[in-house]
Amino acid sequence: MNIQQSEKQSISKIIKNPPSLMKAAVFAGPNQIKIYSVEIPQPKKNQVRIKLQGCGICASNLPVWQGREWFKYPLEPGYPGHEGWGIIDDVGDNVSEFKKGQRVAFLSDHSYCEYENVNSDAVVKLPDSLNKYPFLGEPFACAMNILKRSELQAGQKIAIIGIGFLGAMLTSLAAQQGCEVIAISRRPFSLSVAKNKGAAHTILMENKYDIIKKVKELTNSSGCQRVIEAVGNQESIELAGELISIKGKLIIAGYHQDGLRKINMQVWNWKGIDVINAHEREMSVYLEGIRSAITAIEKGDFWPFDLLTNSYTIEQLPNAFEDMQKRPDGFMKAYLIF
Repeated sequence: MNIQQSEKQSISKIIKNPPSLMKAAVFAGPNQIKIYSVEIPQPKKNQVRIKLQGCGICASNLPVWQGREWFKYPLEPGYPGHEGWGIIDDVGDNVSEFKKGQRVAFLSDHSYCEYENVNSDAVVKLPDSLNKYPFLGEPFACAMNILKRSELQAGQKIAIIGIGFLGAMLTSLAAQQGCEVIAISRRPFSLSVAKNKGAAHTILMENKYDIIKKVKELTNSSGCQRVIEAVGNQESIELAGELISIKGKLIIAGYHQDGLRKINMQVWNWKGIDVINAHEREMSVYLEGIRSAITAIEKGDFWPFDLLTNSYTIEQLPNAFEDMQKRPDGFMKAYLIF
């Protein structure tokens, strides 16, 4: 066999048996993301393999990007992406409720990659009516579950502190419930989004005491029956305690992960408030939240897709985190598209 024939056979073999590799993002260190080619995983018993169409980029991942002394790099390929959706392209043994070709949302934490194995009990089939839309199941579920935990009632005055992606979704859902929403944010752009999503009032988050004064004016000095804190920092949790009414409910929706918090327990005691940490940890609750989001979207009660403002390829993932830190006008939510 001559060299030319050997080359032809080698090329033919590659075409017929392409390498089973996929792209995966690896957080290699603070402000370092590298893209590697790694083996496409084979589904195990009770698993499905999903070819990802995309994955939301959660603001809770910012500390992983920035670096903290307790993180050990490099992280596993695909970690910590957890807002994925895609198409089932293979099923493992003992899986009967799903089949190849179905479009699904799912719960996992290695979704910054092109393929992922997921336990079948962590998957929700998406209806054909949503085929055109990126479906970020986990954050949509968060919004629905926070709404449920908040126990909103029509006519209530509620404050939402922080109008990012989550705060904007909650503004829409609360307004749909008939609440009078007071949206509070640092960004004028975010406040315009909140207004479009049904907020009755908007307040720029500059001076704490000016905010308290304005909310007192809007509530006849009684405060808000519900305050949803959706920022995740010391300033916002302090402000929430000042804005809540006597016997109100303070819902913590922000992801607090950069140290301890100080609270004014004297104020919390005196007001007799209920404090609800609205972060779920049971998978069944998250799955129910995804199903609730599907139902609400199909009914027209919830429309989060216009909040998905910035899409990136996996190679552009560092740019996505830079944009999340800077939050330029027009930015609400970043997501990967594969």
